[in-house]
Amino acid sequence: MSKNFALLHEQIANKLIAELKEGTSPFQKPWNDSTSPAFTIPINPTTNKNYRGMNALWLSMQGHQDPRWMTLKQADFAGYTVEKGAKATLINFVKTSNMEAIRDVDGNKIKDENGVTQTRVSNLDKPIITNAWVFNAEQIKGIPPLGEYLQQHRDEQKWAPVERAENLLAASQATINHGGNEAYYNKGKDFIQLPFKEQFDNETKYYAVALHELGHWSGHESRLDRPMEGRFGSEAYAKEELRAEIASLMIGSELQIGHNFGQHAAYVNSWVKILKDEPFELFRASADAQKIYDFVLDLGEKRDLKQATKMDDRVTELPALVKGDEIAYNNNVYKVLDIKGKTFKMEDTEGKKFSMKQTDGLFKSLVAAKNDPAERQLTAAEAVGEDAGFSRKVGR
Repeated sequence: MSKNFALLHEQIANKLIAELKEGTSPFQKPWNDSTSPAFTIPINPTTNKNYRGMNALWLSMQGHQDPRWMTLKQADFAGYTVEKGAKATLINFVKTSNMEAIRDVDGNKIKDENGVTQTRVSNLDKPIITNAWVFNAEQIKGIPPLGEYLQQHRDEQKWAPVERAENLLAASQATINHGGNEAYYNKGKDFIQLPFKEQFDNETKYYAVALHELGHWSGHESRLDRPMEGRFGSEAYAKEELRAEIASLMIGSELQIGHNFGQHAAYVNSWVKILKDEPFELFRASADAQKIYDFVLDLGEKRDLKQATKMDDRVTELPALVKGDEIAYNNNVYKVLDIKGKTFKMEDTEGKKFSMKQTDGLFKSLVAAKNDPAERQLTAAEAVGEDAGFSRKVGR
């Protein structure tokens, strides 16, 4: 591991210690119902991907109100300008691919009608841990206003925050008991205990606490299998609480329900001691918190996908797309070029290549079109029959 990487995690741990003592850490900032919540997961608007693990925590501690961050190169590709004299923030990440500008035969960058440089991504033979310097959107000229960006993402949300939270709890199939005045997860008996919903000030506080405990629930040996044997008040117990608290920040931000720090304030002194004695523990805790976030959010995606395949008032498990499929749909023919995990590399009739996920509406439409016996699906050769001197309506 490089020296720079070690210095970075120590720098982050020291800043978090100072903020915990002052009561200004991301955990301790009060949640509100405005459009500027106390914690929003930092995101790269050029890739539409959230920053992960320790980087997400670190960028959120930089004092900016805008959650958008990007490198100088990415800003340049997008047609933006970083302000002169702006100070960049160092992050670390595992690099598995490289983005480069597409150039013409003379070596000039190819741009679209809006002046945005066209890029392509190539995979690296071996993943590497590397550094990157990123700038916040508040330091960048030409980037669309934050309000427009947030509104676009709100428009894409199909569920209200409380509905999404309830869907996640239902998708987990976790055993949740209600009653009493305490909230906790019992690993030995594998159940979550919560007060009744009516005992909370509002629904969002109930779900914030419930999802925090779901974070602990994820650590069971049948799921993410984290060490969770520490007794209340022990260092091991405090370490697990740190993981669940970071995960709560991220999940609460993703669902827009916030988080509830009140019941976890007692761990502040333990966290300060742990981070002083072993700064690298923050990296481990952040990495585990990211796993919790991915695990919990994936539960909801799987449930949404299953619900989306309901046809004729019954649940139908549709066969997945496979490499080589050519599917006629909506006056186009889509070809599956490759499949990597849950991402499909696609190409349409015009030769345009793009990535598609199982949660995308197009994926569900293509699966339905592929398996709809009532509709004759044309082959790619038939779809481009104009070259043979005739035209034909393709698909639907």
